[in-house]
Amino acid sequence: MIRFPLRAAPLAAALLAAAPLVPVRAHAEDLLAQYIATDRFRSGQPRAFAFTPDGGEVLFLRSGPRDRVNDLWAFSPRTGRERSVATAGNLLAGTTETLTPEERARRERMRLSARGLATFELSRDGRLVLVPLSGRLFVIERESGAVRELSPGSAPAEDARFSPDGAEVACVRAGDVCVIDLATGAERRITSHAGDRITWGLPEFVAQEEMDRFAGYWWSPDSKWLLVQRTDETNVERMRIADPAHPEQPPQEWAYPRPGRTNADVKLAILSAAGGEPTWIEWDRTRYPYLCAASWPEHAPPTLLVMDRQQQQEALLAADPATGATRALFVERDSAWLDLPVGAPRWTADGRSLLWIAERDDSGPWLERRAADGGEPKRLTPPGLRVRELLGVDEKANAAFVLADLDPRETHVWRVPLDGRGAPRRLGTAEGTETAKFASLGGLHVEELRPPAGAPRWTVADGEGRALGTLASRLETPLEMPRVEWTVVGRDSLRACIVRPRDFDPRRSYPVIDWAYGGPHALQVTHAANPYVIPQWLADHGFVVVSVDGRGTPGRGRTWERAIRGDFIGPALADHLEGLEALCAAHPEMDAKRIGVMGWSFGGYFSVLAAERAPETYRAAVAGAPVVDWHDYDTFYTERYIGLPGPDSLAYERSSALRDAAKLSRPLLVIHGTADDNVYFFHSLKLADVLDRAGRSFEFLPLPGQTHLVGDAAMQRQVDERAAEFFSRELGPPGDAAPPRP
Repeated sequence: MIRFPLRAAPLAAALLAAAPLVPVRAHAEDLLAQYIATDRFRSGQPRAFAFTPDGGEVLFLRSGPRDRVNDLWAFSPRTGRERSVATAGNLLAGTTETLTPEERARRERMRLSARGLATFELSRDGRLVLVPLSGRLFVIERESGAVRELSPGSAPAEDARFSPDGAEVACVRAGDVCVIDLATGAERRITSHAGDRITWGLPEFVAQEEMDRFAGYWWSPDSKWLLVQRTDETNVERMRIADPAHPEQPPQEWAYPRPGRTNADVKLAILSAAGGEPTWIEWDRTRYPYLCAASWPEHAPPTLLVMDRQQQQEALLAADPATGATRALFVERDSAWLDLPVGAPRWTADGRSLLWIAERDDSGPWLERRAADGGEPKRLTPPGLRVRELLGVDEKANAAFVLADLDPRETHVWRVPLDGRGAPRRLGTAEGTETAKFASLGGLHVEELRPPAGAPRWTVADGEGRALGTLASRLETPLEMPRVEWTVVGRDSLRACIVRPRDFDPRRSYPVIDWAYGGPHALQVTHAANPYVIPQWLADHGFVVVSVDGRGTPGRGRTWERAIRGDFIGPALADHLEGLEALCAAHPEMDAKRIGVMGWSFGGYFSVLAAERAPETYRAAVAGAPVVDWHDYDTFYTERYIGLPGPDSLAYERSSALRDAAKLSRPLLVIHGTADDNVYFFHSLKLADVLDRAGRSFEFLPLPGQTHLVGDAAMQRQVDERAAEFFSRELGPPGDAAPPRP
């Protein structure tokens, strides 16, 4: 998130340092301290679930409420008891946990801020647990707890996984794939990269950051072969991040493809687990350069989802493992862009059909079933039930399980008949946002519910939705839960929400803060309490905090979501302005002449543009880690929405925060981490340069050493307290009286 208030630039730092913070109520001070100490109320929650084949235990990671160090636990639905399986402290035996820059970057991509055990894997038979920690690999016998380390003293291991038969472990060391025999401990390297910018077995940056693909190799069902990604980043532009506080240290260097420039060259090969020459998988990589997903099902061919550079066409390919030849099962097209299906494709156990998530009109996305040859699909979910993710399949019970919604503000788990006979039904009845992790086979799952009021909860349930037990959470409950009002406003039924101060007086007039994101694939307005802890904290400083979800956000159909094609800011800003006008008209306590805006990442970008292009509405803006020039963000994200820089240059100009920066007339506070490797720090520097040259004043809060996810407690406090102080100064306190209702 980037923040720049309007002030004489040379004096910005001094003014920030000298400005007194607004007095904060004691409970608000305590709430912010609790929020920071609990890692934004994430520490202590169960996560990363795995199920033994007999359903006897559910394994999961959990930290303490404030220590952020994850350990491994097991819960028995039959007895209702949990036990400790492994702790980071015991595995490291007193040594210090260390992470390579690559592992830190991987965790950043996965949005993981906890320490200790970040991931683990359960062998298919449930007997062994593989735990990567601090670059080392540990294998634990689940029942006895016996531990042994694999290949001690070797180079740090990345992405370690069991073979399907549980006899071997594959991992990536120093850019090569290695296979370890568990019986003998012998390790062999089965690839040999030719240069520092060529790796095997690792996904490239855009696969991790934008496709949510963190695997770069896939075992064959018989454990004899691996399908492996080879990545050549020789021609990808390099970005370097230096630590200004430590100029004696060399900068870190990362491959980062910007729009219109060269992406990583990705290939796939089949390699024997014993070593040997690769069999290359052949497809039209010129036409389809993006590898979006891959799998090697037990009774189906290796399957690839590939996409063109414009992201308007994708093909699902079946590969012949003997020859490397591929054939297209089907092709999807969209004149705007294609969203990647989450959890799909998924083959049925017999390999005769597959499940797919499609979106070809405004009634989707929906779940459909196709024959093995990719033939005519059969739709399994009705119009209006918008499928977000395929969660699991229980073929014996003739059921698929999806995460879907009827209202974009909520998501729930639905059971869908695999044969298309009968209507889908919800597994639960509670309000809120749900998600779930299912066992690889059957309906056993852990359901996570985040309700509109109260604490989140994690329930172990069967395929009928019957509760079998509850996983204990050590997540702290906020000292005071947010008080949120959800509403619908405007001609397009914009979803919005309102957070008022706890000491709200309807007779007074309050300044308003638009708590914004505004970008695609994310919602600010959801029926869950925890996302509004900081909006409530901010409201308690004397504001009414509101959020609006406009065009471009998910859950309201293809046309609604793709309205932003070629223009990142126009539709989103128009909808926010309409929403604010309607909210202020309906609620006289909201002072329409004193509105501020605040956001991070895309929300930071939105805040800059709001201040620049709608100064008649927005009186002040706080922008965190903003993208100011889309020429400088990554290829896969940017080109999906506004095209390629040459043919679509007007879209880049239209969407740029630099175009109108010289006209800035409202106070702006920009905040940015100097080590951000997602939205690089130079975005804010480019904005500062334009503002300085135009004689415009602003405030700038750099966060030394912080990435896109601000992890340092002191820095997080600075972000929140400086934002509150800034808005209090620029928007003023609540007024004596609200205007009378019409």
